[in-house]
Amino acid sequence: MRAGLSLRWYAYNHGLPHPEFFASMPAVSLSVALITHNERSNIAACLESVSFADEWIVVDSGSTDGTVEIARSMGATVIEAKDWPGFGRQKNRALSHATGDWILSIDADERVTPELRQSILAATSSGETGQAYDFQRLSRFCGQWMRHGDWYPDRVTRLFRRGQGRFTDDQVHERLQVDVATKCLKGHLLHETMPTLDDALAKMNRYSTGRAIDKVQAGRAGGLFPALLHGAWAFIRSYFIKRGFLDGRLGLVLALYIAEGTYYRYLKMAVLSGSLGQASEPS
Repeated sequence: MRAGLSLRWYAYNHGLPHPEFFASMPAVSLSVALITHNERSNIAACLESVSFADEWIVVDSGSTDGTVEIARSMGATVIEAKDWPGFGRQKNRALSHATGDWILSIDADERVTPELRQSILAATSSGETGQAYDFQRLSRFCGQWMRHGDWYPDRVTRLFRRGQGRFTDDQVHERLQVDVATKCLKGHLLHETMPTLDDALAKMNRYSTGRAIDKVQAGRAGGLFPALLHGAWAFIRSYFIKRGFLDGRLGLVLALYIAEGTYYRYLKMAVLSGSLGQASEPS
């Protein structure tokens, strides 16, 4: 554990008054940046998995379930945002508050494994200046780790030097863009996403809407035929080409879920762009 956050962690575990205790902390080397909204069930495990860092930056968008209080009690710096500009812009807000030489961007439902932790510590202490790092993300769907199909391997860029990266402005499925080459570190980033089918369906609706808005704003129109075509291709790609069938019954469920989300995204694009036509009043 790094010196800076090890002091925070000691204070948190021993009930010490952290403002005075942190006054003599060393300079920040690694900052963790994340955004939250009602993440009470995730935030503690997430922050515990990155307890080796020197600084935590949490940008919260109106949580009402105690997320902010938990994060602050664990030593995080919490910025409470009044608006919701979308995932990309919100994550860039978090990046703008980080002061470390290196920034680790993580989601509240993600966990750094011990192997990945060692890889991160080695990378940030190497003295490398022209390099950013990708992680292999392993996601759990309805209780099962998915090791095939569209979800794995899922390579995501998350570790970079401050000033060398920012997120796209997308409403959802934002991407971290960096100015340097990337290399993949050993160890998994665990993604505790969609624990139940209800969670999965609710997320599909939110994300298909957000992605449709992004696409229409970029000049795409969608349509019924593209929705059917892209949905069918998403299933074939995930289940057959990327061997989602090796994940058993939930591999089939996930492939169908991905196909359905794709279908609704293109259908919502058509609705937003008006390409499905206008509804008429009965005569």
